[in-house]
Amino acid sequence: QVQLVESGGGLVQAGGSLRLSCAASGRTLSAYTMGWFRQAPGKEREFVAAISWNRISTYYADSVKGRFTISRDNAKNTVYLQMNSLKPEDTAVYYCAATRKYSDYYDTRTYDYWGQGTQATVSS
Repeated sequence: QVQLVESGGGLVQAGGSLRLSCAASGRTLSAYTMGWFRQAPGKEREFVAAISWNRISTYYADSVKGRFTISRDNAKNTVYLQMNSLKPEDTAVYYCAATRKYSDYYDTRTYDYWGQGTQATVSS
C-alpha cells in the first residue's frame, strides 16, 4: 500500500505561484509513475502533469504547459508541482496519484493510489 499526502495549497492572486508537495509513505515511490490531477467544482477530474519513475519523461496538459513543472525526489519519497503564472481557472482541488504502469498517464483509471487533495484558489 502507498499512502499519499498532498500539501502546499492555498489562496493566491492571479499571476502568483504555489508549490504543491506529495509525500508518500508505505512504499518507496521510485518504481512508480506519479501524476497530478485537479478537479474544479462541477467538473470532472482532469490530468495536469505526470513524471516517469526515473524522471526522464514528463508530461503536461496543454492548459498548464510552460507554467507548471512536475518534479520528484525519490530519496525523499516526494513529488512536487511548481505552479507559476496562476490563473483563476487553475482553481481546483489538486490530487497526486501513483501507478506502476508506464502508459496512459493522463487517465485517472491508470492510477492505483490517490491522495486526499489540496485546495488551490486563484483570485482575479
